[in-house]
Amino acid sequence: MRITGRTRVFYCIADPIDQVRAPEVFNEVFARHNADAVMVPMRVPAAHLEATLRTLLASPTVGGVSLSIPHKAAAAAIVDSRSPAATVANAVNAVRRNSEGALEGELFDGEGFRRSLDRAAIAYVGRRVLLIGAGGAASALATALAASGVAEIALYDPDQSRAEQLARVLREACGIRAVCLANNDPRGFDLVVNASPLGLKQSDSLPVDVTAIEPHAAVCDILMKNQPTPLLRAARARGLVAEPGFDMLIQQTPLYLEFFGYPELAASVRSDDAYLRDMLQPADMMSRGNLATCP
Repeated sequence: MRITGRTRVFYCIADPIDQVRAPEVFNEVFARHNADAVMVPMRVPAAHLEATLRTLLASPTVGGVSLSIPHKAAAAAIVDSRSPAATVANAVNAVRRNSEGALEGELFDGEGFRRSLDRAAIAYVGRRVLLIGAGGAASALATALAASGVAEIALYDPDQSRAEQLARVLREACGIRAVCLANNDPRGFDLVVNASPLGLKQSDSLPVDVTAIEPHAAVCDILMKNQPTPLLRAARARGLVAEPGFDMLIQQTPLYLEFFGYPELAASVRSDDAYLRDMLQPADMMSRGNLATCP
């Protein structure tokens, strides 16, 4: 990849940063299509997020910013405008500067997750969902699932007030049954989703008791690091359908590309993203994961 003064630069901001996979995905797409663009990972502490966003996006050579843990909710308060989905979830994971210089925020996590469930043939319409976590990513997933016809969303987060706030927003904005749980018991749920940081470190405890998950239930862990996580390994050892979050990122990629001004690249990824799945999916998950056999 040849980088010059004309190269359009994108940033992926998080803290920590070593778990992010978006730069790998976008740089592969840019290189494959000979686009004069690059995505750079950048670790930014929460205290410096607003100053960093405004400084980076003031440059005419910066095309936009992708956001990951823990900045999605904070960025929602920084941008000048945001989409309806981002407003309901109170989170953004993509920011660009418009022609008037204002910062526009979007949220693609939820739609990417819903599409990944569809490709993996994991049912969610009319089902009961247990969501571990209530941060920016969890809010995005919950908002998308609430709009897609799930029967109930139950939230568990050690910060109970945050989970209660998200449940209240889902009830008021989406008209869905949404509850905050006092524990992480997965009994009675059809879909169990880890949208918390648990699993980023090998020493982390499991987000749920895998032995208590219903035999028919599916499990998703959206972490991009240490995959397959202990949660997925334990779920698959029980014979459960259990999927990582890589396809959630892949399914978001065309949405990001359109938002950042690359509709042709978005169409290309939609027509064939097998090379991205091959790049992200660990070899020891390809043999059993549903995504290995999906088009």
